[in-house]
Amino acid sequence: MQLLIYILVYPIIIGISILPLRILYFFSDLIFYLMYYVIGYRKELVMKNLRLAFPEKSKKELTEIQRKFFMHLVDVFIEMIKTFTMSEKEIKKRYRFNNFELVSNLAKTKGIVLLGSHYANWEWVVSFAMYTDVPSYGIFTPIKNTYFNKFITKSRERFGGYLIPGRSLIPKIISDQKAGINGFYGLLSDQSPQLHKAFYWAPFMGVKVPVHTGAEMLSKRFDLATVFLDVKKTKRGYYEGTFELICEDSKNVKDFELTDIFLNRVEKQIRKAPEFYFWTHNRFKHKDASQKVKKMKS
Repeated sequence: MQLLIYILVYPIIIGISILPLRILYFFSDLIFYLMYYVIGYRKELVMKNLRLAFPEKSKKELTEIQRKFFMHLVDVFIEMIKTFTMSEKEIKKRYRFNNFELVSNLAKTKGIVLLGSHYANWEWVVSFAMYTDVPSYGIFTPIKNTYFNKFITKSRERFGGYLIPGRSLIPKIISDQKAGINGFYGLLSDQSPQLHKAFYWAPFMGVKVPVHTGAEMLSKRFDLATVFLDVKKTKRGYYEGTFELICEDSKNVKDFELTDIFLNRVEKQIRKAPEFYFWTHNRFKHKDASQKVKKMKS
């Protein structure tokens, strides 16, 4: 069944992907209209998240953010499909990186945990690997269809980096360090962890929620530098990433301090242009569960 689905869907995806982006954005506008005004996909959840994150804003302001977000969301989906056939020249033109020398200099002495969020376009960050000879790894969750999983992996790795499942990350870092290799390890750590795996709660957009602490654990355990990628959408289909050093020597930093800094950077990013954050994710679903979890573990 997996193979049959792949055989049927693959030509459609490629057929869409080879179209120029100007045509794809035309379809994006149509899909947005259907999704937002006709179907109403997750509109209630998005508005709920926006009210929690921006209690000071009026209903009119929140509705405008919501509308712009859905326009952007469809664009990101279209851009994700375009990635399958996109040339190196085009992705370099559309996704630029500033101050690359920051991470290049750090990589001379140690590996780097590169932290990002589901903001702007996180799919095109894979182009990062084209600018460096240092092995670059993006952490992803494999999908159930093994054929599509291989297809997606290969299409992303065309730009020089590698995708590895989260469970393979620690063995990979250990292997790299034994071989004297300083790698880049990219993680998107802004979403909500499973409740039974929540070890730390912190305010995010004014709401206390469970947060991922894996990046901090890796930095401390393997003496890795921690860098945040701040992304801006400069115009439709164009993005700009700037590297910001969080910490070069994590072993001398208090527990959860790196995690707090990361959350603050993400929040700062969101407040500048909230319509580019991934609001359809139920980020605040566990906001009232901290005391319950505390009682369960005690």
